Amino acid sequence: MNLIELYIQEVTRRLPEKSRKDIGLELQSTIEDMLPEDCTDEDVKVVLKKLGNPAVLASGYRDRPQYLIGPEIYDIYISLLKMVLPIAITISIIALVAETVMGYSGNESVMQAILAVIGVGIWDAISIGMQVFFWITLVFAVLERTDTAIAQYSMTTRQKEWKPEDLKDIPYVPKKKAITKWEVSGSVVWTAIWGSLYYYASNLVGVYRSGDNGLELTTPIFNEQVLHSFWPLVVIAILLELLLAISKFRSGKWTMRLAVFNLITQLIAFVILIIIFTNNEIFATSFMDLLSMGSAGQKQLIGAVIAIFGLSAAIDAFSGFRKARI
Repeated sequence: MNLIELYIQEVTRRLPEKSRKDIGLELQSTIEDMLPEDCTDEDVKVVLKKLGNPAVLASGYRDRPQYLIGPEIYDIYISLLKMVLPIAITISIIALVAETVMGYSGNESVMQAILAVIGVGIWDAISIGMQVFFWITLVFAVLERTDTAIAQYSMTTRQKEWKPEDLKDIPYVPKKKAITKWEVSGSVVWTAIWGSLYYYASNLVGVYRSGDNGLELTTPIFNEQVLHSFWPLVVIAILLELLLAISKFRSGKWTMRLAVFNLITQLIAFVILIIIFTNNEIFATSFMDLLSMGSAGQKQLIGAVIAIFGLSAAIDAFSGFRKARI
């Protein structure tokens, strides 16, 4: 068997059975056209060297990629994973905490319940993470191999010759002006945390003391009935924060419009906080008695809470405008 036949064999054996014969004949014809009439073994070697490694040449004949997810959509794949994973894990943990709080019977100590939540939460986080990773990877692997918009974009990107002029169509975003996926995920997670604390404040927020079953919530801070009477306002604040997070994700950078929306969200949240905490019955009587506070002390406590939240909101709003001006 001569070098040409061996080369063709090395190429075609890496291809699907149904296409081996046609590609073998095509390759043989190509090699013969490249050779002079009275060719020698040295001429054959020169031609085969030009054609290159048989394995590399065979990959060019395949109609399917050898990789699971191609480089053209890999960045989209990674970005989606980074965004979805923390949100999915956070939602599962919040659901677990809510289920534990609602089903808490008092037969075990608070510390035992907390440790149980941590143990189950870690396992749930690993399980949810593996499922999210599997399904997103599977979807992108299918999209890479099917005639979809992403696949078409991938093929167009491969075939299109890149030119420096293409950079003119890409907007420059300074690092300090950019909004990262972690920032968006963090805001969603924070909204979920304080929203859960609001609805389960009577079971979670308060003074804990050691008892027969370990740490036990003995004195809740808030008057549950009064606190939950403001739920429509709290829902508005949650929706505004989620809408702000979506706007940040879509924009990817701070703009004046986004900064104004952030300012409005902070102002509305601040007003809602004032409405809630200026209610004289917002704190549980047992908590105020424990602190030995009268009406004057309660006003000072409320003033401190409002001042801290107002300062935080002002810093956040100012930061948004400062980044938008960059």
